Amino acid sequence: MATAAAAVIARARRDIQHEFFSQDAVRAERAIAFEPHRHAQRRVFERWQRAGVIQEARPGHYWLDVTAYDVDLRRRHGRLRIALLAIIALLLIGGAVGVVTLHR
Repeated sequence: MATAAAAVIARARRDIQHEFFSQDAVRAERAIAFEPHRHAQRRVFERWQRAGVIQEARPGHYWLDVTAYDVDLRRRHGRLRIALLAIIALLLIGGAVGVVTLHR
């Protein structure tokens, strides 16, 4: 279930990012009207607004701050890297415990 939810959020991120990049809405003077269509898009859009990735140029018209987007992307990838390293460490420790148990 968590994997499905992560996939929905990832798609919402891609859809929003594509909308802004495809319309070159990466500076205030190129802001576009945007309304999230689905719940997941709304969640991502609002989170990106709080993080400064999505900026409002005028009421209802937004642009994507590429620098803030890059910082957000690096932060998310950093958390993913840490989680993967933790899983690998647990697997290695679990494997080592299994080997020790077999030799007793």
